[in-house]
Amino acid sequence: MSHALESFKETLNRIILDPANRDLLAIVKGARNGAVYGAKVRFPHALVMVFLFRSGSFRQKVDLVFRATRTHARNLAKFATIYKTVCYLLKWYGSTPGKEGKFDTFLAGLVGGYFVFGGRSPRSGKISSVNQQIVIYVFARVVLALARLAVQPGNGLPLVSEPGTSAQVSYYAWPVFASLSWAMVMHLFRYYPEDLQPSLKSSMNYIYKESDNWDCLRNFIWHNK
Repeated sequence: MSHALESFKETLNRIILDPANRDLLAIVKGARNGAVYGAKVRFPHALVMVFLFRSGSFRQKVDLVFRATRTHARNLAKFATIYKTVCYLLKWYGSTPGKEGKFDTFLAGLVGGYFVFGGRSPRSGKISSVNQQIVIYVFARVVLALARLAVQPGNGLPLVSEPGTSAQVSYYAWPVFASLSWAMVMHLFRYYPEDLQPSLKSSMNYIYKESDNWDCLRNFIWHNK
């Protein structure tokens, strides 16, 4: 029995370490890593947000945490699978087989983003709040990266990427961006709260709305209500 197990492990190792299988196995490993990372990131976040800000029984809250974690893990695993599969197909069946094209990653991301994060719930027709959070997180990082590229001397946009101007724009861009972002979110929260992402609205309700009401020392210091 032990000999058979060792032989099986050696066979698996040969398959895993064979360069010919690398691209296909990378798809499997990408799906695994996407699922694990999604679960690790979403579980503590959902646990805190649901138990602090959501109403309902303990069982209902646990179910919400589980569903949010499952959705995040599943969607990152699906995206990794689609992305790596499309990259593999473009690499080996594109115009120059065996060589990655300049826009392969962009096209693979486009396909994965559309099918995984661009859809709506078949039941409600709504966009998943988990997907919204993931896409908004990614979008914010993309905007910041593009802003840095725009002022990069020699490679950025005309005028703002000139050596002297680039340093000035880089220095003042963040405080302007931060102040405008908070100005806009506070204005939206005051006049159009229903258009904000649910978890953001919930946390802002807690900080800015529920802090306006109390009728005794207990709900002034310890409880909001």
